[in-house]
Parts: sequence; C-alpha cells; structure tokens
Amino acid sequence: MEPKQLNILAVGRNEEIMTVMQRLLNAPENWKGLTVTTDEAAITAFEKETFDIVLICAGVTPDEEAVLTAYFKKHSPDIIVKRHYGGGSGLLKNEILYALEHR
Repeated sequence: MEPKQLNILAVGRNEEIMTVMQRLLNAPENWKGLTVTTDEAAITAFEKETFDIVLICAGVTPDEEAVLTAYFKKHSPDIIVKRHYGGGSGLLKNEILYALEHR
C-alpha cells in the first residue's frame, strides 16, 4: 500500500529562501510542496488544493501569521499551521513529521 501523499504549503517573503524550501519540500517521496511569497497567493493556493500542513516561514509578521492562521483554520479546522524557523533539510523533515504525529 502506497503511503498517503503529504501536501505542504509554505508561506514566506524571501524568494530565494522559498526557492530552496520548494526543493526541500518536494525531495521526500510522497511529499508535495508549494511555496508562495504573498498572502494572496497562499489563499488562492489554499482554495484550489487541500493541504495537510502550512508552514509560516521567514518574513511573515506575527500579525500576518495570525490572519493567515485564522483563515486556514476557518476553512479547514484540522489543518496544521506551524511557524518554520529554518535550520536545514533534516530539521525541516523532523519538524513536519513531529507536527503530524502530535496534531
């Protein structure tokens, strides 16, 4: 039996960082990651696709994070929204797996 695909949305403001995030999120088998750099793009993506977890990345202010989190939770109460602080691919993977195990 194939493991379920994990759909991840990452929202950040730095295009270079988000390009790296895109690569890291799509590296593991059965992971599908999408990165965006604006709130509008995040909401549009969220309306078109079902995500298991949303990562809030560098450059998103606490106020912007609160607005996005409220929107995501209103439309998908079980969604995991987690602040991502960086630290490399190993940390990213462990951070995501931990969030999924402790939802």
